[in-house]
Amino acid sequence: MSFPARLALAVLSAATLMTVLDGSIVTVALPEIQRDLGFTAAGLSWTVNAYLIAFGGLLLLGGRLGDLVGRKTIFLIGNTVFTAASLMAGAATTPAKLIAARFLQGVGSAFASAVALGILVTLFTENRQRKAAIGVFGFTGAAGAAIGQVLGGVLTDAFGWHWIFLINVPIGLATVALAIAVLPADHATGTARRPDLPGAALVTAGLMLGIYTVVEIENHGWTSGHTLGFGAVSLALLAVFVLRQSRIGDPLLPLRIFRSRNVSGANLVQMLTVSAMFAFQVLLALYLQRVLGYGALETGLAMLPAAVAIGGVSLFGSARLIIRFGERAVLIAGLLLLLAAMVRLAWLPVDASYLPDLLPVTALLAGFGLVLPALTALGMSGAAADDAGLVSGLFNTTQQIGMALGVAVLTTLAASRSGALLNSGAPVADALTGGYRVAFAIAAGLLVAALGVAATVLRPVAAAALPARAHIAAAPAA
Repeated sequence: MSFPARLALAVLSAATLMTVLDGSIVTVALPEIQRDLGFTAAGLSWTVNAYLIAFGGLLLLGGRLGDLVGRKTIFLIGNTVFTAASLMAGAATTPAKLIAARFLQGVGSAFASAVALGILVTLFTENRQRKAAIGVFGFTGAAGAAIGQVLGGVLTDAFGWHWIFLINVPIGLATVALAIAVLPADHATGTARRPDLPGAALVTAGLMLGIYTVVEIENHGWTSGHTLGFGAVSLALLAVFVLRQSRIGDPLLPLRIFRSRNVSGANLVQMLTVSAMFAFQVLLALYLQRVLGYGALETGLAMLPAAVAIGGVSLFGSARLIIRFGERAVLIAGLLLLLAAMVRLAWLPVDASYLPDLLPVTALLAGFGLVLPALTALGMSGAAADDAGLVSGLFNTTQQIGMALGVAVLTTLAASRSGALLNSGAPVADALTGGYRVAFAIAAGLLVAALGVAATVLRPVAAAALPARAHIAAAPAA
């Protein structure tokens, strides 16, 4: 691998690292952000959700724009927007300003991430080098998730929460400068295709409005006109998006890909699983700081074993187990481990001790390192060759949307339960823990649903791959 190629890989990996870090680095700083800017308990989830919704809602559009105007151009635009938005987030003085900046960060991340892998595979055409490059690229993502919470704790404790965003500015500027110099110019491959801008607007607006409706339930109630009205508008926007995708010639998301059981089932299992697991990450960080009194750095270190266990199993154990037992069996085993972790947390004591009460849960969370590789293989087994990029983009999209929905729903329910306990006279620590227990119990329910879908809808790859591919390939274009 030549030096220019290594430098290009470093640029693409650095952009990916920033994207992954920004999804996890914020979690340990949430209590300080809430205190400093005056977020409500439920509204605090927008610090996470504004980023995730923009990221998930615009990934497919970013990929289409890369085909239209060139991947390098979209990569540069995405990283520039992300860097500028990071500066805005670090300088935010109100909840509204921070939420707006986080949304713009998500826009930039979506555009950069949507084309990064496409640039990589065109840079490395020799099979051995491509595999090595993809391995480095994938490991960067896993490492980012592992170090995000620790780095967030270090920066928050040492310099304040603003620096979890400001640290992106010098890295982003260097990435853009190097990308201009080392990434090869490319040409549009789909100039005859128009990006579905109205479709992207519909799905992003529908998701944002749906999340807003959930977050505001605590203030307005489940059956209020506010909740029912905004909920209805959100569903209407998403319904119009689906209708549009079924009728236009070049849709953002061709509905024909859902005819594969494995594509549909894997994406549904992923949404249910990441809804539970990403919300767990946010809720556990809040529990450690609000109930047990941990600092931001202590919280990051306490959660590091879980990230290491997940990354270790994913990188070094999942492939061997999949080869021996098959994707569906490994997926179900991983889901059972995660379910056991959530059930344990649903009985979390108010005065938990880390070693006996929390550290064993991190071992069970290694199941997530089994779930995602198995899900990816199952989902991609249902994709025809021409749809591989589209199905991969959809998989990334449902992951981000599942994270956003999980955080919105579970943090809102936790806050609602805690508020009810406080109103009944319970001590603050008991009330907060009671809310988190409810959220973890619901997370367990989501994992039970994921197990049901995995067992009844997904097919083993050996049995499913060829029929599913043939079925999709033979299907008429939407």
